[in-house]
Amino acid sequence: MTTFLAYEDKGAPSPLSPLPLPLPLPLVLIHGHPFDRTMWHPQITEFAATRRVIAPDLRGYGRSPVVPGVTPLSTFAEDIATLLDDLGVSEFVLGGLSMGGQIAMECVRLHPHRVRGLLLADTFPAAETQEGRRARNATADRLLREGMTGYADEVLYKMVAPYADAEVAAHVRRMMTATDPEGAAAALRGRAERPDYRDLLTRVTVPALVVVGADDEYTPVPDAEAMHAALPDSTLHIVEGAAHLPNLERPHDFNKALTTFLARVD
Repeated sequence: MTTFLAYEDKGAPSPLSPLPLPLPLPLVLIHGHPFDRTMWHPQITEFAATRRVIAPDLRGYGRSPVVPGVTPLSTFAEDIATLLDDLGVSEFVLGGLSMGGQIAMECVRLHPHRVRGLLLADTFPAAETQEGRRARNATADRLLREGMTGYADEVLYKMVAPYADAEVAAHVRRMMTATDPEGAAAALRGRAERPDYRDLLTRVTVPALVVVGADDEYTPVPDAEAMHAALPDSTLHIVEGAAHLPNLERPHDFNKALTTFLARVD
C-alpha cells in the first residue's frame, strides 16, 4: 500500500461470500478541522450494515502522520484518492463536513468521474477573504505557540450547540485536544489559500445532498441555501437542534436524510 493514512473501512463484503449484484456504492466520509474519523461514528455504525464505509484520518489528524508546514486542500484530496486506489475503490459517494466538505469539492475538481454522489455538510465553497486568510494564519500561529486546549475550549460551543448532549460535547472536545498542533496549523495555512469552488458546483452532474445545522454559526443556513441553488441536482436538509456538527448532535435526523439520498444515488 502506498497510502499512509489511518482509516476505518467497514461493511466491505467478505471475499468468501457470494456478492450480491449490484453492490451499493461505497460511502467515503471526510472529517473536518480539528477532528478525526471518529466524528463519523454514528454514520459508520448505521451505514456499514448495508454498504462499505471508508473514513480516513486526514494527514495531521487522528492516527495519520503529521506533516508540518502547509497542507493544501489538493494534498488532502490526493491522499484520499491514493487510499481509495489502494483499497480498490474506483467510484463512490463522497461526503465531507466543514473543511472536509471543501476537500470533497477539491476531490470533485481533481477526480470528477469517480464521484457518483456528493454530500456537503456545514461547509461553503467560496475562496478565503483577505481578512479570513489573516485570521487562519494567526490561529495557526496560536496553535503552534499555545497548543490545542485553549482553542478547543473557546470554540467548543460553536462546534456544537450550547444545548448539545454532554457526551457529544465531550467527544468533540477530545478530538480537538488530541489533534497535533503542527497538523492543524498546516491545514489552516493550506485552507487559507483554497480556490473558489462556486463555479465548480454549477458543473457538478451527480446528485448532491446539502446538510446544515439550523444553529450553525460558522456556516449558517444561507450558505447552504446558496450551495443548493448552485448545484444542478441537489436536495437541502436543515437539521433542527444542531450547530456545526449535526451528524453528531442529531445523528438520527442526519442519517435519515443520508439514507434517502443514498437510495436515490444507488
